[in-house]
Amino acid sequence: MTKKIVHVIMSLNIGGAELMLKRLVLHSHQKEQFEHIVITLTDLGVIGPELQNEGITVHTLGMKSLATVPLIFLKLQRLLKKIKPDVVQTWMYHSDLLGGLAAKSLGIENIIWGIRNTELNTKENFSRKAMVNLCAKLSYTIPSQIACVANTAMDTHIKQGGYDASKMLVIPNGFDLNKFKPNDMQRLELRDKLNIKSDELVIGNIGRFDPVKNHEDFIKACILLLQKGYKFKVLLAGRDVDLNNPEISKLFKSNKLSKYFLFLGEIDNTPSFYNAIDVFCLCSYTEGFPNVLGEAMATGKVCLATDAGDAWVVLSNNGFRIDSTSSADIAIALETKILNNTISDLNNIGQEARLSIVNSYSMDKIVSQFESLYIG
Repeated sequence: MTKKIVHVIMSLNIGGAELMLKRLVLHSHQKEQFEHIVITLTDLGVIGPELQNEGITVHTLGMKSLATVPLIFLKLQRLLKKIKPDVVQTWMYHSDLLGGLAAKSLGIENIIWGIRNTELNTKENFSRKAMVNLCAKLSYTIPSQIACVANTAMDTHIKQGGYDASKMLVIPNGFDLNKFKPNDMQRLELRDKLNIKSDELVIGNIGRFDPVKNHEDFIKACILLLQKGYKFKVLLAGRDVDLNNPEISKLFKSNKLSKYFLFLGEIDNTPSFYNAIDVFCLCSYTEGFPNVLGEAMATGKVCLATDAGDAWVVLSNNGFRIDSTSSADIAIALETKILNNTISDLNNIGQEARLSIVNSYSMDKIVSQFESLYIG
């Protein structure tokens, strides 16, 4: 008998939760055992039409502001009553609260909440603090399970947030291993386009410009190593990550090293980026679940990472840890682990990194974990 799973999410624009929902639904929907339906509290966004094109029913509720929340709740309640789902899975605080309350009011028993944040960030945001506190109290009565994207997310919400520990479990993001894999053609094409020689060492970093991503210390570390005489190129991608950004351009005012840095800006073809580089460096202060790290490892790259979110859990023993987020420690890690190592050793590490992702973070494995919650 087919089980009807309804997903409730705030929006369907590009984001970690939204992309994971898309991967989960499309992967699981292929089986006759589950029918997936998506409800977005706002509009279709970017991902909504993609889901519809694959045969997934998507409902929009049109929430515009907090003032419309009562109306949106009633619309959600009526829609769930009409659909009669076996399971309601909600994604992030607003959806946990509204979707959870609406499902509970209709007598739906299998309600799965989703936590995607590793930090509460409630000190300066009163409305967020109120939301987290309310969800924490309701966690004891509304959800049957609470799926956290990372161990750090689970620990934080139990210890600092007061969530019901007995219902918490960790299901990390999964990766499309047919998309993120070693590809010599992609490597050569992008390197040729950027005039990078086949034997040049390239260190990469990808992610939107944000203080928590720590682009400045990463760039400073690379500048320090170039000034010491090491030879390599640096490839960066992400929204606002370019020399038009004053925070980045100022780092090159006292030197002439910008020629060693290549900026792609925001890109769609991320597998091509990973294939073009040799080494991936995650330097963030904090992460939810470090998708970019898993993608780089799946592509067979040697990875270094700071202790951000579950980065060291994902990295395990298949890469190198950076002791802190300082430019000095980033430089030390790159120098000792990469620049003073042999290419053959690095290739072996990259192969082990991909194998680790295949064994622990394949979409088949992650989807199976969610489906076990649906079955109950």
